[in-house]
Amino acid sequence: MAMSQHRTFWSLGLGISFTRNLITWFLLIFSLLYILYSSNLLLTNRSLNCCTTHLSSSPQFLPDSNSKSNSNSFTTTITTRRFDTELKHIVFGIAASSKLWERRKQYIKQWWRPTKTRGVVWLDKPVRGRGNEGLPEIRISGNTSKFPYTNRQGSRSALRISRVVSEMARLGMEDVRWFVMGDDDTVFVVDNVVRVLSKYDHREFYYVGSPSESHVQNIFFSYTMAYGGGGFAISYPLAKALEKMQDQCIHRYPGLYGSDDRMQACMAELGVPLTREVGFHQYDVHGNLLGLLAAHPVTPLVSLHHLDIVDPIFPGMSRSRAIQHLLESSILDSASIMQQSICYDRNREWSISVSWGYVVQILRGVISPRELETPTRTFLNWYKRADYTGYSFNTRPVSKHPCQKPYIFYMGTTQYDHVKKQTLGIYSRHRARQPNCGWKMESPGAIDSIIVVKRPDHLRWQKSPRKDCCRVFPSSKRSTMYISVGNCQDGDIREL
Repeated sequence: MAMSQHRTFWSLGLGISFTRNLITWFLLIFSLLYILYSSNLLLTNRSLNCCTTHLSSSPQFLPDSNSKSNSNSFTTTITTRRFDTELKHIVFGIAASSKLWERRKQYIKQWWRPTKTRGVVWLDKPVRGRGNEGLPEIRISGNTSKFPYTNRQGSRSALRISRVVSEMARLGMEDVRWFVMGDDDTVFVVDNVVRVLSKYDHREFYYVGSPSESHVQNIFFSYTMAYGGGGFAISYPLAKALEKMQDQCIHRYPGLYGSDDRMQACMAELGVPLTREVGFHQYDVHGNLLGLLAAHPVTPLVSLHHLDIVDPIFPGMSRSRAIQHLLESSILDSASIMQQSICYDRNREWSISVSWGYVVQILRGVISPRELETPTRTFLNWYKRADYTGYSFNTRPVSKHPCQKPYIFYMGTTQYDHVKKQTLGIYSRHRARQPNCGWKMESPGAIDSIIVVKRPDHLRWQKSPRKDCCRVFPSSKRSTMYISVGNCQDGDIREL
């Protein structure tokens, strides 16, 4: 009995000792795990603190120095930043033909600014009259006979034109940020070229331009290609990279048609996509540009092309004189040239579309802004068989109803009032025959001229894009209409 009791106590003591040892080991293992976990967490925090410090001290993540508040988000800082690009930083490369030079140089004279614009005209061979005519320097393109060209529908001149940017990059010009390419029948609004390119960092690789207006053209060539006639811009670092590889690149594409698709092929090899700016206008159309220009997209007008093919933009003028007339308005307010405003004369039930510096149209009846900002097909497609379906944007037909034919008022004169700090434009009615209308409403035919008053806004493209608002003011003269165009105020909408 005593022996049995002794064994029981001994067993109980052994069990208690085992339990204590087990708890001790458990606590020891737990302590080690906790120490390891704490050390790892500490290292992680240090790493995060290190990275956070690195990010916050990096200049590219700091708010812009001109920002009013340091609380702006990273996205806001980037999207609102503009680079101080000026006209002196841009070099134009103009591809020209000696056969067409005497006629085409008249277009260049309209937009070129001697002593202010920089650039070179690249010809296939020398021409007469190379004296000072207020034109760019003329150079002869390099020999391209070593390059293969197998496209039966094209011309070997595409090879030399495709090398214009590279040849300019080899000239060693100083203080260049952008090379802008165009044809000899391309007209640039140089102030808007500066505005558009100022949005982009010239130190990076940028290929800026726009596809064609023709859907068929874009299918044949590419929607990712900047059409050379409409003009395109290449940042200086990209031009230098292109110059190093372009000759080898050209050898790889003997079957391509033109210069701009060769350029895009080399851009693809460099991995640089097209940055679209729809203010570059190829204008692969025929006929009257009224429908396109009167409903210009909300973006700066940068270029016009194919001026030898389309009708003069102002009736009764030569093509070059019509361009000169347009650019006279752009001198006063280049940021707003061709920008559309829509308003209504409610008393007379008229719809009014103002394309500033170009044209005012009055239509009977109340037509929605959605319809008025869609271009009317006053023009024909590059491929006539695809006229109604072959555009890369929405269009609407010219109305066949005799009462809805617009009354058109083209810009006549524009001047600046220094006292009131506003422009004053006089638009005169185009004397075209109007069909008889049976509607019992006042006819716009009684109006001979429209006076448009506008305060210039040279910073409009540094704000979010929006059409200007316009208002019709009462007039003591039945033959004159007064319209005010300007920035929209809070609550302004184009109510029907």
